Amino acid sequence: MLALAEDPRAPVLALAERIGLSRNTVQARLARLDRLGALAPFERRVDPVVLGYPLAAFVMVRVVQRELTAVADALDRVPEVLEVHGISSDEDLLVHLVAADADDLYRIAGALLAIPGVERTSTSLVMRSLVGFRTAPLLRRLAQGAVHPGRLRSPR
Repeated sequence: MLALAEDPRAPVLALAERIGLSRNTVQARLARLDRLGALAPFERRVDPVVLGYPLAAFVMVRVVQRELTAVADALDRVPEVLEVHGISSDEDLLVHLVAADADDLYRIAGALLAIPGVERTSTSLVMRSLVGFRTAPLLRRLAQGAVHPGRLRSPR
């Protein structure tokens, strides 16, 4: 998995040569990981800045609990929303979004507040991204035997 995380576009044969296993063994392991849901769909990450969205923010959202699913569905329809996480906090959701500028962020924040079931929001601007999404360090740690996570299980 580490070799795949470090070079997600590598062909199976290149991965096999890199880790010293046969092509068929690597192919079988990848198929198993895919069946378990361990491999997320491959998507090249496009930097929102190059699309005209240089402003990033995290929005904490408090939701009427019985409306949580409907709110999540509504957030999924907002193009500027990149991710939505259910969290354990005084708030219910953490929304990662992008905007073209402050006026655009104001418009998006208003749209979020207009979603039925949203009680309130609190917005924090991203000043600078210091560590991007990554899994390679975690996989390296597991490969070194530093922790024993148990068996692979399907993501939720």
